[in-house]
Amino acid sequence: MHPPLLQRTRALFLIALIALTAACSSIRLSYNNGDTLLYWWLDAYVDFEGEQSDWVKRDIRELFQWHRKTQLQDYAALLSGFQRQLAGNPTQADLLAGYRQIRNRTETLAMHAVPDMVDLARSLTPEQIRQMEERFNKKNEEYRRKFVSGSVEKRQEARFDKSMDQFKLWFGSFNNEQEAALRRASDARPLDSNVWLEERILRQRKIVALARKVQQEKPSKEQTTAMITALMREFFGRMDAPDRKAFYDSYANSTANYILAAIRIATPAQKAHAQNRMQGWINDLNTLAREAK
Repeated sequence: MHPPLLQRTRALFLIALIALTAACSSIRLSYNNGDTLLYWWLDAYVDFEGEQSDWVKRDIRELFQWHRKTQLQDYAALLSGFQRQLAGNPTQADLLAGYRQIRNRTETLAMHAVPDMVDLARSLTPEQIRQMEERFNKKNEEYRRKFVSGSVEKRQEARFDKSMDQFKLWFGSFNNEQEAALRRASDARPLDSNVWLEERILRQRKIVALARKVQQEKPSKEQTTAMITALMREFFGRMDAPDRKAFYDSYANSTANYILAAIRIATPAQKAHAQNRMQGWINDLNTLAREAK
């Protein structure tokens, strides 16, 4: 499908496991509309033309069908594991293991979608690649204004507000004392928005370069597959790259500690809210999986 490789697969994964990432109480509602939402998201980057639109929709629909049949019960089991951890006393090691599990599932989805990415990469026009690059630049400017520019206080507040949206989805409301404690824990994390922007721009430049190479040189389908697969592997291996491993390890550790801070200050009622929320998501995932059979 669409050459924004990692971004695209992440988008689909978030639709599939929206419980972890989006402010929505029903996975079923979002997932059942996920193919349309994903098409719109992709179309905003390249503006599909003619028959291209028809087979992209078909490929997205088929990818969702595979995903529903083969992946959703596994996601439900993953959430059940998180649910059991929350009932006890999860550690940083537990959270980091969960993060790796999510990352592995994202990679599985991405690699399954490679053939569709190849077809679309080979169909892109110079104008579509230019539009994709412009869209990247626009989104980067939005990110820069919100998370990179301005005072330290402003950037910390924007980061904190974003994380609180997720915590409130899980635990419900927090009182003022709890929010103050979470703000202190959030501010204790390294403020690395500029590094994230650098990583984002690096990925995008590689994506655009690959798209232009395919468009100009017209490699075979097999050659294009090898190129896209290699780039995907590079993106997923970025966290272990010598020049970035320390950064990614520090980010994962600080984020895990921040989440643990939220769990430790949560009241029994708030933890019950999280348990009930997760059970609803688990039920939705299992129902979606059954409907595929």
